[in-house]
Amino acid sequence: MGIIVQKFGGTSVGSIKNIKNIAKQLKLFYKKKQKLIVVVSAMSGETNRLLILAKKLYNEQQVNNIYNNRELDILISTGEQITMSLLSMALNMLGVKSKSYTGAQLSIFTDSVYTKARIQHIDTSIINKDINNNILVIVAGFQGIDKYGNITTLGRGGSDTTATALASAIKADECQIYTDVSGVYTTDPRLCNKSSLISYITVEEMLELSSLGSKVLQTRSVEFAVKTNIPLRVLSIFDNNPGTLIIKKRSILENIIEKQVISGITYNCKEAKTTVFVTDVVPGACYKFLKKLKEYNIESNIQNKKKIQKKFVITFTISKDYYKTTKMYNILQEYVCNNLGGKLSCDNKIVIISIVGVGINSHKYIAKKILSNLEKTGIILILVSTSEIKLSIIINENYTALAVKVLHTAFNLDINSIKEEI
Repeated sequence: MGIIVQKFGGTSVGSIKNIKNIAKQLKLFYKKKQKLIVVVSAMSGETNRLLILAKKLYNEQQVNNIYNNRELDILISTGEQITMSLLSMALNMLGVKSKSYTGAQLSIFTDSVYTKARIQHIDTSIINKDINNNILVIVAGFQGIDKYGNITTLGRGGSDTTATALASAIKADECQIYTDVSGVYTTDPRLCNKSSLISYITVEEMLELSSLGSKVLQTRSVEFAVKTNIPLRVLSIFDNNPGTLIIKKRSILENIIEKQVISGITYNCKEAKTTVFVTDVVPGACYKFLKKLKEYNIESNIQNKKKIQKKFVITFTISKDYYKTTKMYNILQEYVCNNLGGKLSCDNKIVIISIVGVGINSHKYIAKKILSNLEKTGIILILVSTSEIKLSIIINENYTALAVKVLHTAFNLDINSIKEEI
């Protein structure tokens, strides 16, 4: 029998009762001689609680500095350690031989970028030894250790990445991510009650959904699945649904794709639209501004660049968090004024809505359909950006729910429409 990696997080480990229920479920696998590696997140709300404690030590001017802090990673890594030890205790009480490990104990090696570390190598010798001795291994997700012996963390949702990385390193048959929802939906069920569960989705589509605002999986966990061809399944601990299977090859989906071009719609309310106006006498203005953003570790996404008379207009979207700190916005504004001879403006009342589907760029009617359906409701498009498998639009954030519902219906993603087609 092969190896399965299972990851539990969110409210599924949010209480002692839930942890006991997970232990009972794992015991059933254990009795069947199934080889298991279990990765856990912190209990619901625990990481935020630890971050609040850290922020109380810093004043408003210094608060962003903690995210480059070695001590912060040591602090927030303890959340997962609490969960792993409690689950291992619960399993041992049920007669299941179990051992828990931190990322450092298991030799999950990362780079040295605090709070956003990337996994570089995993030593599987300990896991292999325990599995061969019929021991169920519990691993603290979200964390590792760098070459200097420092504890590092992988960023929000990092336990998903730990699970897929372990599945890859151990050559598991499947990696199963247990979440608060039954799988991947066509859109956020909280926003649209007609959203439906997706049975299969390609890794490319899932990668886009994750990077564009879907909170089901961390982007890097999907990247691991792409690189290593490990089957990745998203499902819930609270129901018996088979969840969503994320696959690499399109062959399984060919019949579905012919009928359903669009796989899902997601949205991101955490971005701000930034517009830089510069004269064309400044060579490399776009490059220089991007370089300045990189100096401050600000991730940006170029949405549009055009020339109006003798001026270049460069539009980006970057995290709203940078505008909560007035000092950072002033630094960027001063740089554009003094070094590029231009000016900077920001609109942080926008939302990016993305429509995702394999081969979306080859279906020219999609952009027209989006425009016509939104115009009927009085929603004005600010910007449009396309790629091979996604089309993103920027609109005023006040119309988020309305736009998602309108587009969900327009592309026949409502649960009744999908049932009729199937």
